[in-house]
Amino acid sequence: MAHKFEIYKDNAGEFRVRFKYNSEVMFSTQGYSQKSSAENAIESIKANGPGAPTEDNS
Repeated sequence: MAHKFEIYKDNAGEFRVRFKYNSEVMFSTQGYSQKSSAENAIESIKANGPGAPTEDNS
């Protein structure tokens, strides 16, 4: 699979989510104190992301 979500612990001990495509990090989230919050972030992105509008601020 060329794309995936990863949950990892940062240097501060918080859980973060990053989305990778072909091993390149496309984005990462804020830190969460609980792993379940990071898992909820993934589910929210999956549920709400496909219909999200694009805002061009260029």
